[in-house]
Amino acid sequence: MTQHLADALPSDSGLPTTTGTAPGWWREAVIYQVYPRSFADSNGDGMGDLEGIRSRLPYLKELGVDAVWLSPFYASPQADAGYDVADYRAIDPMFGTLHDADAVIREAHGLGLRIIVDLVPNHCSDQHEWFKQALREGPGTPLRERFHFRPGRGADGSEPPNDWESIFGGPAWTRVADGEWYLHLFAPEQPDFNWEHPAVQDEFRSILRFWLDLGADGFRIDVAHGLVKAPGLPDLGRDEQLKLLGNQVLPFFDQDGVHEIYRSWRKVLDEYAGDRIGVAEAWTPSADRTALYLRPDELHQAFNFHYLSTGWDAEALRAAIDDSLDSMRPVGAPTTWVLSNHDVVRHRTRFGSLERARAAALLMLALPGSAYVYQGEELGLPEVTDLPDEVRQDPSFFKENGQEGLRDGCRVPMPWSGREAPYGFGDGGSWLPQPAEWAGLSVEAQTGDPHSTLELYRAALRIRRAHPDLGAGDAVQWLEAPQGVLAFRRGGFVCTANTTGEPVRMPAPGTVLLASGEVTDPGVLGADTAVWWQE
Repeated sequence: MTQHLADALPSDSGLPTTTGTAPGWWREAVIYQVYPRSFADSNGDGMGDLEGIRSRLPYLKELGVDAVWLSPFYASPQADAGYDVADYRAIDPMFGTLHDADAVIREAHGLGLRIIVDLVPNHCSDQHEWFKQALREGPGTPLRERFHFRPGRGADGSEPPNDWESIFGGPAWTRVADGEWYLHLFAPEQPDFNWEHPAVQDEFRSILRFWLDLGADGFRIDVAHGLVKAPGLPDLGRDEQLKLLGNQVLPFFDQDGVHEIYRSWRKVLDEYAGDRIGVAEAWTPSADRTALYLRPDELHQAFNFHYLSTGWDAEALRAAIDDSLDSMRPVGAPTTWVLSNHDVVRHRTRFGSLERARAAALLMLALPGSAYVYQGEELGLPEVTDLPDEVRQDPSFFKENGQEGLRDGCRVPMPWSGREAPYGFGDGGSWLPQPAEWAGLSVEAQTGDPHSTLELYRAALRIRRAHPDLGAGDAVQWLEAPQGVLAFRRGGFVCTANTTGEPVRMPAPGTVLLASGEVTDPGVLGADTAVWWQE
């Protein structure tokens, strides 16, 4: 049974305001992503929840982040881990109630943390009332116009309306009992909204206001590039469409019409005090295309997937950094930096070692703009690659197009304390099994150890907050460095990062502030090591 705000909160509750009024807080913020089902379990059912998150907010405050992004906690059948939303104004009982959401926002604000909630506007659940009613009403009825229902092709209509493929594999269309087909760019349980319909636009402006009234400081917008489809839904004309994602403008992604939507959303955000923000998850062919989402009358930030997808290579990283900064500068938006999230293999595993992951973290946190930290990366957690098939829940794992369903491996619950699973996650086990070796990676095990990854992150965030030349700005000054080494100056601060597997001799640019690995000789930069210097 879901619960709505009017039922959950007393009439005299007093809705919370956002923390602080300083403009532009998001320009250099470090934002921590919480995946609710895997962060902390308060009731022993093996699933993380809002009360668990609330209880761990002091940890995030101590870590040194500025804001917390919560992945979806809405009422949902959980066909895709909550990204199939049945009710955008209700909390799924597995996570708690609207009282709990209110408590998380209030307590975060009391600690000086902001809260960004995930919004899923491209699609909803097939259990959403609009979609269920559209199925009941049949072809040609008003509710069907809020989705993409089409007759099939072929003499008997048994072929999909076009050749689009689902991101999770197979056709992007499912046929219903009356013969029509509906579009779903993701799972069949996730029908796409028709954003040309005024009711869809009105509904989401109302949803924005609902969460802003509750005190949310902003929104991370899922599939922000997917809302508008090309007129007529034309064929793409080729197979293996997944290989094109992020490489070119597609008839179902990154259409120019999305920008009018975000201009209308910006007006809503600007109605509220406290500098509320919109963050686009926009996979685009180039950083220049991403920048279009961040013009002054649109959104505030966009995830930098071009940087996330760059390997541990100095030349490639420098090119990605320059391209990112150069693209954001004309629209006056901060560049964002991210290494991991709930959809990709953790960067410790992607880069091949903990040493590289630690160095990559210092490099990222030294760059101008805003940085995103995915829960557990501050512990140096690796991807869990040996999960039994029977515990996997990623929809892509169950498709027949060869996807490996590796998103489950980055979603294994956090280890907090103790020597045995579930390592303080909760009293009732965990929804995905945690590896035995995580006993040494828990928050408890790493706290106070000056060589631990957790203390490295804490130190880096403390220095970043205090140092006048970190975070703000939109440029770096590159310095001469040996091949395979990145070196840049920002005011009186210098960052050097050796991406090679061998120590490199180079002059020390100052006094060591922080290093991802041991520095025995200031004139030698260790293999796969990053160092912060004060000139």
